Amino acid sequence: MVSRDPRWVLKDRPSFGLIIGLVVAGLCALASFSFDVLDGDPVRFFIALILAIAPVPLLLAAVLGLDRMEPEPRSNLVFAFAWGAGVAVLVAGVINSLGLLYIRDAAGLDPADARGIAATFGAPVVEETMKGLVLLGLLRFRRQELDGPTDGIIYASMVGLGFAMSENVSYYVAAQDGELGAQGLAVTLVLRGILSPFAHPLFTSMIGIAVAVAAGLRGPGRVLVVVAGWIGAMLLHGLWNGFATYGGFPGLVVAYLVLMAVLFVLIGIVIRDRRRIVALIQRYLPAYHPTGLIGPADVAMLASLPARRQARQRAKARGGRDGLRAMSDYQLAATELGLLHERAARGAIAERTFYDEQYALLECLRMARDRMPVPGGAQ
Repeated sequence: MVSRDPRWVLKDRPSFGLIIGLVVAGLCALASFSFDVLDGDPVRFFIALILAIAPVPLLLAAVLGLDRMEPEPRSNLVFAFAWGAGVAVLVAGVINSLGLLYIRDAAGLDPADARGIAATFGAPVVEETMKGLVLLGLLRFRRQELDGPTDGIIYASMVGLGFAMSENVSYYVAAQDGELGAQGLAVTLVLRGILSPFAHPLFTSMIGIAVAVAAGLRGPGRVLVVVAGWIGAMLLHGLWNGFATYGGFPGLVVAYLVLMAVLFVLIGIVIRDRRRIVALIQRYLPAYHPTGLIGPADVAMLASLPARRQARQRAKARGGRDGLRAMSDYQLAATELGLLHERAARGAIAERTFYDEQYALLECLRMARDRMPVPGGAQ
């Protein structure tokens, strides 16, 4: 049995390490932005910053919309975004700049040719490595949060969106400083802010999926899966940069078609993963009917996203925010219970850990039902 609040199994409090990590990421973001401020007009920087931030809420909503069945802890999501926007951008920017200087001087190339080579062959390795480190950290320290490929895609998309936002600031500043001025800024905004907002999330999702798969494996196979995902992310990133740099308009069209194909594949993976979670709910939760915490109607509700949404709406209508929170807690705890059984079935957790978390989740279900204003409990 556990003596602490059973809700620990749903969301741990932000750790000291997380807080320090957010501070470091914030400082790195400020350092990265300072280069853009010092190199140009502060007014142009703030214009670029506003343009880079503007689409972020919509993009975040699209990504988090995939995370409705089993929402990830907000602290993890915030840290992934902050890592991409701060640490990854700053370190990658410094390494890419040094690499560009080396390529230009060692090969005696003009700046344009050197930038093309660096963008195609150097930047993908550096940037995907820096973004992927946070996913590797999740595998090492938050492995229990990686319950399937959807989780890997969500975390990869968060770090990718953070990276793209900060990187776009530099591109928008450079566009304003260029010969075309406002016209160049408009073209850059269309290409980077409208037509390719999911590029970095798509690249890094290759690592995210690999890390999520590796979380359910043991032995050397885990390393091979992660390495394969890393290589996939770098190849996809390099392909995009290469077509965009050397292919002209036809190459850009091909690059977008490749990204669209990858996007549809990822959507298919998310749909399949959601069906897997539904199957877990239908397989494991009926065994808890005797407890009185989960009835047949509850299982039917939990296995359908529209039914879940309707249940939350009814709870909110009858109990306000408290009722909505109770229903949300109930749905999350029940889903986590099904995933807990899956982790135990594949031997990913110890027996004692299983019983501790099972007890905590059942207590969460009981507490949520007690707070529900909906007649008949959770249905």
